[in-house]
Amino acid sequence: MIDPGSLAAALADHLPRQRWFDGGERPSELRSVSQEVIGEGWPALVHVIAETGSGRWQLLLALRPAGQWPAALEGKPEAVVGELDTERGRALVYDALIDADLGLSVLARVAPDVSAERARPLLGVEQSNSSVIYDEAVILKLYRRLLDGPNPDAEVTRALADAGFENVAEPLGQWRMDGMDLAVVNRFLSNGTDGFHLALTSLRDLYGARVEPEEAGGDFAPDARRLGIITAHMHLAMASAFGTGPATPAAWVDEAEASLEGVDLGDLDVGAVRRAFAALRDLDDAGTSVRIHGDYHLGQVLRTDAGWFVLDFEGEPLRPLEVRRRPTSPLRDVAGMLRSLHYAAAVALRQWNDDGDDEVSFLADAWERHNAFAFLEGYAAAEGIDELLPNDEVARTVVRRAFELEKAVYEVRYERAHRPEWVGIPLSAVRQLVTPA
Repeated sequence: MIDPGSLAAALADHLPRQRWFDGGERPSELRSVSQEVIGEGWPALVHVIAETGSGRWQLLLALRPAGQWPAALEGKPEAVVGELDTERGRALVYDALIDADLGLSVLARVAPDVSAERARPLLGVEQSNSSVIYDEAVILKLYRRLLDGPNPDAEVTRALADAGFENVAEPLGQWRMDGMDLAVVNRFLSNGTDGFHLALTSLRDLYGARVEPEEAGGDFAPDARRLGIITAHMHLAMASAFGTGPATPAAWVDEAEASLEGVDLGDLDVGAVRRAFAALRDLDDAGTSVRIHGDYHLGQVLRTDAGWFVLDFEGEPLRPLEVRRRPTSPLRDVAGMLRSLHYAAAVALRQWNDDGDDEVSFLADAWERHNAFAFLEGYAAAEGIDELLPNDEVARTVVRRAFELEKAVYEVRYERAHRPEWVGIPLSAVRQLVTPA
């Protein structure tokens, strides 16, 4: 066991250096630090939960005799906690997930029925969790911020798999404590490409060929249509796993209007935005409410040889847990994917149309419309999805476009704060969505 005082002081310096910790700021206080020894001897493995003013954070720490630096630490200074006093003497303490030998010990703790010979940490990719890949066949995800209740990613993946939805990574093991998800082990989807990169490849081919989107060699529409079908099947499985409830359009309007607070929409008519949101209140039938993905975009889906798979069900991490788990319209996910198609076209323009060629800009708009239609066509074609949606096609459009608009407003806020040179992308969407057809 590590000396508690030394560990608390070291963690106050260590945590801000981690990508997954609270925006990289030094914790204002460390309220408590708990330890559990999982593997003794050298190297030792200790499970640590540190509570700060912003929440509870999880670490798996490796201990080796002081002065013994493993090769795994080369080039990874951020993984080192420090040399600290322990019951067995002075020890080097560091993140255990970068150590292949201890990574295998972690796998045995989370999924004892899964055997592996090699561990490879997934470095420099994740922002909020940490993962290790074993034998290129299974992947372990350690949740860094611990929630008061199930982690939506683990909870939804388990529920969908149990409901027979085959387009999630197969769950193989879980580590839970006091109702909290600590870690999961799933089948690793190797040789897959995320949807955003596939979309950019399609757009690059289109801009090079300068033909109609359906005539380009990299036409994305067949994949977009299949993705629409998979999305509908996901929502039906959500309904089966978690049940359905009545639509709450008044609450949706209140939430959408609240999202406008403090957002600079430039010269756009905020009144028109509010009227578009308010149209939801007039609907006699807004469909049903179900559990949804909550942060659905092209980067959250993976195309493999076996088809599309849906990833990362944590929802928008800045939203409170109760909001992320709250049922809402499945059309909110649909709107998120449509916004992602718009972003793909706009990002491709920035990459491959520096000279502002009007023909390429026209092709970008045509690509977005072509693939949005294919995605919506696939979604609507799925048997049973009508039961979750408004009966009237006009009402479906009103609900979907209101959620598209809410998402675009959120994107304006994000881009002004983080990438002001990109704010024109969501602003153009807001303008289009409040303009009468």
